[in-house]
Amino acid sequence: MTSLDRGAAPASHELLTAAKNGGIDLDGATPGMCYHEHYMPAKYEYEDETVLVKGAYETVSVSKPEYRMVEKQVLVKEASKVLKTVPAQYSTETEQLIDVAAHTIWKKGTGPIQKIDEATGEIMCLVEVPATYKTVSRRVLASPAMTQEIDVPAVYKTVQVRELVSGAQETRNEVPAAYDTVKVKKQVSDVAFVWHEVHNKEHPAATRTGNKICLTEKAAVYETVTSTVVDTPASSHRVEVPAVYKTVEVSKLVSQAQEVREEIPAEYNTVVSQELETEGFMEWRSILCKTNMTASTVADIQRALMQREYNPGVIDGVIGLDTIGAMNAFQRDNSLPVDKYINMETVKALGVDL
Repeated sequence: MTSLDRGAAPASHELLTAAKNGGIDLDGATPGMCYHEHYMPAKYEYEDETVLVKGAYETVSVSKPEYRMVEKQVLVKEASKVLKTVPAQYSTETEQLIDVAAHTIWKKGTGPIQKIDEATGEIMCLVEVPATYKTVSRRVLASPAMTQEIDVPAVYKTVQVRELVSGAQETRNEVPAAYDTVKVKKQVSDVAFVWHEVHNKEHPAATRTGNKICLTEKAAVYETVTSTVVDTPASSHRVEVPAVYKTVEVSKLVSQAQEVREEIPAEYNTVVSQELETEGFMEWRSILCKTNMTASTVADIQRALMQREYNPGVIDGVIGLDTIGAMNAFQRDNSLPVDKYINMETVKALGVDL
């Protein structure tokens, strides 16, 4: 029963088991004895304990790369060779050429060499005429045109270039774990329920649980400690910085200089000169005279010239300038002796009968 009062509720099996486990000899109890249950709380003690506040970790620092500006020579134009044209050199030469060759002519006069002109009856002298000359200038080649090979040195340009002195550096620093000392409440003894006879004053009345035996459990008390843990360890990664280029215009040799020879033809000047083919000489020719030169004969000669398309002028039987001109033209065209007289060889060539 839960009490000595009438109508009290019977004690449950669990309650009786708890009393028995609490040290009550239920079999040895006598009627009318009451037992009550005392609650004995758990006992705790405080101890110093080192707890992790912040785990060990690494710090990573990356230093920037160092550069310096330097001057560098950049090839702008390659070394090459050029050909320089040296023009031909000329000199002027003069030369005397015979204009009219030396010859002899007959002139009127007297002298040791003389003849009597049968046509006029005059005395003729043979005279030497010296040769005449003329000076001709001409340009002759002194030295031919040529080429000279000249070396052209390479051309460089000084430019400012940023040069890497030292690359980016990674520095890792080990940071040790951080700990803190805290007071930790540790349980020395568990909660206990002790049963005593109601008249036993060993435990204060305040610890009594009442007639209703109940077993209670008090949850442990915890202190919340905030700690920083490493979620992702520190790391570094390399970032590729591309090289910086500067466009510099340069002249690149495509082909070497070549020598081109151009033939300049020689220049000539036409010089007319007279050369003596045959020496002058005297010859006797048969000509028309007053005895056989009648007007009828002259008219026949004029007609013969007209038939051969040599214009003697008016056919009048008189030897005038037109007749002599036509006759001389006929003589030259037929390789006949040419003079101011009508020679018999020309009369025969014209087919005129005397």
